Amino acid sequence: MTEQMMDAPYRPHGLTNGEQGVLGQPLPRIEGAAKVTGQATYAYEGTPAGIAYAGIVGAPRGSGTIERIDASAAEALPGVIAVIHGDPRMPAGEANSRAMPSFASDTVFHYGQPVAIVVAENQAVAREAAALVVVEMTPGQDRFDPRAEPIDTAPKIGFLPPIAKGDLDAALAEAAVVFDQTYTTPIHFPAAMEPHASTAWWEDDKLIVRSSNQVIGAARGTIAQALGIDKDKVRVLAPYVGGGFGGKTGVGPEVILAAIAAEKIGRPVKVALPRRQTAYLVHHRSDTVQHIKIGCDENGIISAFAHLSVAAQHDDGEFLEPVPFGTLPLYRGAVRHFKTDLVRVDLPATGAVRAPGEAVGTFAVECAMDELAEQLGLDPIELRKRNEPDTDPLSGKPFSTRRMIDCYDDGATRFGWNPQPPASVREGEWLIGTGMAAALRGNFTVNAEAIVRLEADGRAIVETDMTDIGTGTYTILAQTVAEMLGLPIADVEVRIGDTDLPPSAGSGGSFGAGSACSAAVLACEDILTELARRINASPDELRLKDGCVRVAGRETALADLVRGEPIVARAKSGPGAESKRTSQASHGAQFCEVAVNAVTGEVRVRRMIGVYDVGRVLNRKTAANQLIGGMVWGIAYALSEDGIVDTRTGHFVNPDFGEYHVAVNADVPQIEVHFIEEVDTSANPAGAKGVGELGISGAGAAVANAIYNATGVRVRDFPVTLDKLLAGLPPV
Repeated sequence: MTEQMMDAPYRPHGLTNGEQGVLGQPLPRIEGAAKVTGQATYAYEGTPAGIAYAGIVGAPRGSGTIERIDASAAEALPGVIAVIHGDPRMPAGEANSRAMPSFASDTVFHYGQPVAIVVAENQAVAREAAALVVVEMTPGQDRFDPRAEPIDTAPKIGFLPPIAKGDLDAALAEAAVVFDQTYTTPIHFPAAMEPHASTAWWEDDKLIVRSSNQVIGAARGTIAQALGIDKDKVRVLAPYVGGGFGGKTGVGPEVILAAIAAEKIGRPVKVALPRRQTAYLVHHRSDTVQHIKIGCDENGIISAFAHLSVAAQHDDGEFLEPVPFGTLPLYRGAVRHFKTDLVRVDLPATGAVRAPGEAVGTFAVECAMDELAEQLGLDPIELRKRNEPDTDPLSGKPFSTRRMIDCYDDGATRFGWNPQPPASVREGEWLIGTGMAAALRGNFTVNAEAIVRLEADGRAIVETDMTDIGTGTYTILAQTVAEMLGLPIADVEVRIGDTDLPPSAGSGGSFGAGSACSAAVLACEDILTELARRINASPDELRLKDGCVRVAGRETALADLVRGEPIVARAKSGPGAESKRTSQASHGAQFCEVAVNAVTGEVRVRRMIGVYDVGRVLNRKTAANQLIGGMVWGIAYALSEDGIVDTRTGHFVNPDFGEYHVAVNADVPQIEVHFIEEVDTSANPAGAKGVGELGISGAGAAVANAIYNATGVRVRDFPVTLDKLLAGLPPV
């Protein structure tokens, strides 16, 4: 197996010499037909022989300890096979994103925490029986309001340590201009289309799980640890995943419960979380309180930047929202303070939701930059340009690639950027405004492996346990191999979503595409080296197209070079010295126009444009779709998404799509996405940087800034609902 860590910029033969012309093209998804015709099998679909169905019983209180569980009424219901509780392997708290604890203490961390599972002959009976199980509890602390709890200023959880570079108080005291404001964001749910579901069955002592999961390699280890079995006794299948947004990065309790139930009854078991239960058994994004302090001179050159936040987690949770993550390298300023404090609450776990840190941190930072620009009398883009750093302002490292100013300029031209004074543009009773924001998402390459087989007939197969959560993984892997080996896209078969395949990064953190495609690139490099040896040439001399190799005027079919025996290469790609030498991120600029009704406060987003620097664009259609999806989510974050807690009980007031309002078609205008493309040879062998989480970064702030420009009303408590606008709207 070839193993290549990124210790220097990488220039692969095939991606520079390939002539197939498919990489980067806006090709339709190769699995699209299977999805729209119903042939793609998701976690809850397909019915193994003898299947049983499960319903989960949740804790009836938000905190306390379990004293007794009475399952007699449920067990008496016709069709019930078993009611299982008290198993020490049953999940306590929230399992997503880390290894699962045992249910050893009877402690309840939040309302709805799984305490039992009912198995029945059909789904309706399972859920009906689950409602009949009586759970008696002793009340606990009932800490349901994050704003009312003490703040831990030195939390021992989270992956982003506090950063304090320079004397903040002194720098602010010396600054000619000081900005100081607080912003808040609410709880956000990762509202995926496909329910969180699993089908589990045992084959002798081996567990097979078909699950809706983004990172199945890690899931395999978590499941094995939770059940106390060897990892090689677990196989996870996820060939199709209907969205994840971070909520499916870890192993949910439904997976372990289904496995335990299948073992207990000796039959396959499937379970799907109802929407209202999903809110309690899947982690959400924490609400945040964010304090922004900026010091600068009269020309807007920033000398000090502080992003100080508070986020929530329950007592058993180890994740802490990295609120200032996207701010770290964004603007200049020698004095830099970034910190996230913690409050402990008796609510479901908070965890990584799409663009953890950047998605909510940019609300505060990008609104603050607009407010500071107004304070200085500067165009918001001009202020950002004046504070564009030459090197990473925290580490001093050079940027691998950074085309932020090009994103500003290209976006401003395409959008027709010409902001007018607040509340000065009207169309009848509608107030019109424009806004913009910067976008940034840190780029990561992680270990990933792939096998590429060049078959005897000249076709290719690529295998890795990478998942496709609607992002286009099938297609970009096919495009990468097709370009490297000079094959039509139809001659490449992609096999993913099975832990029996080589381990990959999985889908999360925007590192999946670059990492998995890089492993495929390296495997193809090995095949090219072997082809070159067989044709007595160097790999750099090869020109491949339409299943043929050309060298010095000679053309040979790949099938003839394979000589009847497949050429198989396995490769591993991962970060190395180059990742440590450079500061890597994807960048962009968001532009938005809104209309706000001066009578009702209704907000309509009328136009939105994003321009992005994401390294090599592997597929212009799927990349644009990812960015558009993020921008749509930014609209919803700005205007409607708000997970509301009843602070008396710890219940969510709106745990379903009926009341938790995501953006729908009527809320979203035609959105444009454009690219400033520069292959990032420091990022990974594919030259690609993260796309999936960049689009949401800054998108909500662009909408909020446009609302201010339209109305003159600055809202710092998100979302921007009409009740927060009405009192300050100018007269009609």
